[in-house]
Amino acid sequence: MRFVIIGAGRVGLRTARVLRDEDHEVTLVERDEPRVRRARNQDFRVVVGDGSREDVLEDAGIDGADALGALTSDLNANFAACMIANHYGCRTVMRIDEDYRENIYRKYADEVDEVIYPERLGAMGAKNALLGGTIRAIADIAQSLQIVELAITDDAPVHGYTISELELPADATLLAFGKRDGVLEIPTADESLETGDRLVVLADFDVLSDVRQILVGESPAVAAANAGSGGVN
Repeated sequence: MRFVIIGAGRVGLRTARVLRDEDHEVTLVERDEPRVRRARNQDFRVVVGDGSREDVLEDAGIDGADALGALTSDLNANFAACMIANHYGCRTVMRIDEDYRENIYRKYADEVDEVIYPERLGAMGAKNALLGGTIRAIADIAQSLQIVELAITDDAPVHGYTISELELPADATLLAFGKRDGVLEIPTADESLETGDRLVVLADFDVLSDVRQILVGESPAVAAANAGSGGVN
């Protein structure tokens, strides 16, 4: 597949590397000269210019691209690039950093196929690492929705339960299930939950901690802290 990525910064360049490693064709659009040099040093095709301009996107081959990723830190530029790409029949993915802006962009940008939050995903991963839980952020779906993958531990309250016995919070939905060494599949009611089994859950941010507690249990660090304080929160 062919992709055009606007922005050769941290997010854009990493995304381009992943796509190229999977044998896709990637063209980057960037106007910052140091970033242009860095991308070209990694053997990427780079079009120098403003990615919110149609003529620049045409130089990048937008007319033959399958998708465009507007991944700069400039929300207005990302929005404009997606609107142009939409007219060329491309799938459009727009990066957004400020959560409160999502409703505005969703209201006026129905043509955008997906909005992503790289910073939130990074923050989520950092929080998970600090908590020490077996949980991995996969994707942001909307302003308050996250897809996460969790692994059942020995300390999980639901260890030994079946899928049919699993009760998640109202704002959480089980999407997929996989045994420790198996592939992820649509969950079936009679599957038992054992150590190392993986579950993919769509959840509101407000209930992620509850989901983690149910499927993973307390981390050793949290348990030790509670014991040391007499269990008082």
